[in-house]
Amino acid sequence: MKIDDLQLFTLAARHGSLTAAGKEIGLSPAAASARLTALERDLGTSLMARTTRSLSLTADGTAFLNHAERALAELENGRAGLSASSATPRGLLRATVPGPFGRKHVLPFLPEFREKYPDVQLDIQLSDEIINLIDEGYDLGIRIGVAADSTLTRTRLAPNRRIVIASPDFIKKHGLPKRPEDCAGFDAVYQPNLRNWRFTRGSESASVRVSGPIRSTSGAVIHDAVLMGLGIALKSIWDVGPDLKAGRLVQVLTDWNFDNDGEIYAVRPPSTFTPPKTRALIDLLKNKYGPTPYWEV
Repeated sequence: MKIDDLQLFTLAARHGSLTAAGKEIGLSPAAASARLTALERDLGTSLMARTTRSLSLTADGTAFLNHAERALAELENGRAGLSASSATPRGLLRATVPGPFGRKHVLPFLPEFREKYPDVQLDIQLSDEIINLIDEGYDLGIRIGVAADSTLTRTRLAPNRRIVIASPDFIKKHGLPKRPEDCAGFDAVYQPNLRNWRFTRGSESASVRVSGPIRSTSGAVIHDAVLMGLGIALKSIWDVGPDLKAGRLVQVLTDWNFDNDGEIYAVRPPSTFTPPKTRALIDLLKNKYGPTPYWEV
């Protein structure tokens, strides 16, 4: 089994075309077909169903694809690791970042990153969905909350402190909750899966189930709704920091902390080696955020 044949197979699966895969690595359609046939002969099974118009993975091909991609990735990591100490970050860096956080706290630093590392090309996907880094071929992901996938390698970037907020107009009309339990008597703008707000203050703890006329899975909708004075909301400081500083929003229950805030962290596929391009972006973000993130100052 040849490494080049594994590369051809993974490219063909990605493009859905053996011709396109062969073209990418300089093979004619006939040569690409011969190479894939040789790989299937070595494995003793058919990996792809091929016609003149289509190409699709067989059941064995689907099962083998993940192993082939991991093998190629480990070989690349091993090659890069031989000169990692002096390697210059280069190549395509694919990253998936939550939309609002990415726009506010990742994209603004990309000009500096590109200036420092001109040999790195960036493929940035802004999405609030949790994307499988390994299956989708991403080098890096930014996650916010409590770590769920223990198979990924994590680097903590910053805390994710959340607070209860309201607009000055809302407070003028409805007053302020004095204790966490009081939140049940106020209209709240909330995420459907985050109706139970739990708080701590020293040795004390409190829990309240909020309700209100507006709920949304979109952080942007909740942000805008609370700015409009439609209710109290629970939001991360990284999202509402500028509004607090400008007086557009006010923190309430200032002496209570929200329980189980989680963290902001970078995740990457499990490996004993982190490519220089990936490490460069992680280090830049860690330095920008610092021990106390600028959005909390």
